[in-house]
Amino acid sequence: MTSFTDSAATALNLIVSLDSNLVAIVARSLWVSAWATLFACVLGLVLGAALGVTRFAGRNALLAVLNTFLAVPSVVVGLVVYLLLSRTGPLGFLGWLFSFKAMVLAQTLLVLPVVTALTRQVVEDAEDLHGEQLQSLGARSLLRSVLLAWDERYALLTVVLAGFGRAVSEVGAVMIVGGNIDGFTRVMTTAIALETSKGDLPLALGLGLVLLLVVLLLNMAVAALRHWRQHEEGGSSAMPQVGVSV
Repeated sequence: MTSFTDSAATALNLIVSLDSNLVAIVARSLWVSAWATLFACVLGLVLGAALGVTRFAGRNALLAVLNTFLAVPSVVVGLVVYLLLSRTGPLGFLGWLFSFKAMVLAQTLLVLPVVTALTRQVVEDAEDLHGEQLQSLGARSLLRSVLLAWDERYALLTVVLAGFGRAVSEVGAVMIVGGNIDGFTRVMTTAIALETSKGDLPLALGLGLVLLLVVLLLNMAVAALRHWRQHEEGGSSAMPQVGVSV
């Protein structure tokens, strides 16, 4: 057999046998990403809904900045968080560097622009359709944002899933602020990079397969939500065409 088939066979065996090291890395990765997505959604859904219904001077400039943050490389976010949390940084007194909390903070900052921008688009589209009617009934901006967000809750669930996919597939920021410490801050993406450089291809491939499975499940969930929404409305869905990628 070739080196690839040997590695693939060993990787599948690690997954099927629930290798303790692989399971620990996967669990840690999902746990970090879940907390980061939670924090990012608490802020991003509120900010995005507010931006979707309000109009103010400088809004277009703010949206341009927000869209710029969508393209910021994860290593840049990692560098900024590292400088903030380093011993000489303004948040150095927290002692979070190379810890679970630092990784959650970095991923939260990465996911926040994604959730905010997608939420803003969903709510703004709904505002264009129903905003005048709600205003005629006396609904002010705050109430409209709440009502429209609730009406588009299935679409916003896809936004949450997209945010989680962004977090779980990220490598640069958590590598910098977490330090990739074995048994402590090593997650799937950082472990894949490290094990590949060490030549431990079966573990790297096994983690890669698990990561692809997670992303596949997220995309299936997005598709299911979109289908559910279309079925409930009996027509086309206004849900954003978002997906999750590695």
